[in-house]
Amino acid sequence: MKIGIVGAAGRMGRMLIAAVQAAEGAALAGGVEAADHSEMGADLGRLAGGEAAGVALTSDPRALFDTSDAIIDFTVPTATAAHAVLAGETGTVLVIGTTGLDAEHQAAIGAAAANAPIIQAANFSVGVNVLLGLVEKAASVLPDIYDIEILDMHHHHKVDAPSGTALALGHAAASGRGVKLDDVACKARDGIIGARPKGEIGIATLRGGDVVGDHTVIYAGPGERVEIAHKAASREIFAGGAVRAAMWGCSQQPGIYSMKDVLGF
Repeated sequence: MKIGIVGAAGRMGRMLIAAVQAAEGAALAGGVEAADHSEMGADLGRLAGGEAAGVALTSDPRALFDTSDAIIDFTVPTATAAHAVLAGETGTVLVIGTTGLDAEHQAAIGAAAANAPIIQAANFSVGVNVLLGLVEKAASVLPDIYDIEILDMHHHHKVDAPSGTALALGHAAASGRGVKLDDVACKARDGIIGARPKGEIGIATLRGGDVVGDHTVIYAGPGERVEIAHKAASREIFAGGAVRAAMWGCSQQPGIYSMKDVLGF
């Protein structure tokens, strides 16, 4: 199966290259970056810190979509929306790990899904997807006297906040309580804010150092506190899950799928 990487010279892109090379039954179709990237023309295998792959970094995403069975995209929202259009035109499987998407970006993805299988997830770690299930279940069991708070910490290079994973955890907790996250979320607190409203789901964001991704969901009740956490030590867990999703997507019909579909949850 031929898998291409967009944003191939970034930190996550390099991890994805290595993950494709390591996956049985997968072959590296190519990788693209902006035309003025300093690594343009570099061998992708060398770029990822391994042996030469015989495939160079290019700047033509359309050509990559034309020659790939699947594309993995962990870039930025505007680029992802453009790549979704290409997926819809070519019928290529598109795996999206980009976060910070707005309604317009999501609309482009939805339109592409009419013609191509699209697997979209806030986090491609198997452990995080188990966490999502646990968070929803705990929220459904614990009464709303238990206050729910979500703590999200990432490295200082991350540009969006809260993280896509933190928002996914918030949606899971809200689903467990039978409410919509947008109706109960609190993403910032400052000054004299008064008592915490019953049923609120708080999301706090921390950024610093080289933290790959730490997420903790806290259920604070009378006399006790329940905490469920996931700490990522390497981006390899995201890369491996994304490659798994790409290979799974090649046998699917057009539509939007989640990592829960890939894992059979």
